Amino acid sequence: MPALFRLKIITPDRIFFDGETEHLIVRTTEGNVGILANHIPYAASLPAGALKVKMPDGSFRAAAVADGMIKVSKEKTTVIASSVEWADEIDVERAKKAEEAARERLKVHTSGVEFERAAFKLKRALNRIDVSKMK
Repeated sequence: MPALFRLKIITPDRIFFDGETEHLIVRTTEGNVGILANHIPYAASLPAGALKVKMPDGSFRAAAVADGMIKVSKEKTTVIASSVEWADEIDVERAKKAEEAARERLKVHTSGVEFERAAFKLKRALNRIDVSKMK
């Protein structure tokens, strides 16, 4: 039987996932990282990207992460993110509208802060669209 570890994924709104898994794949600012049971202690920042959790039936379930961090300890692995959505729950039309709106804002930004916000929203929308294809 494969070794399992506790995974908890938290957003400001809710506990997105709290259970055991055999394998987690997450995109960090340094690239993709795979987490298995007994992984060394680890912490990293998470940009907009995909997260994949191996479910009890052996399949992987993908989710879109907006941004956040991961912390791996002996007791558990915790992901804290501003938002997380399962691939099969993403409203693709809404994500496409958000992409369009962000691209428009990038064209007419009036300050550095507005540009940064629009760029973040564009990355988030594109990530949601990409992850929605991982159903």
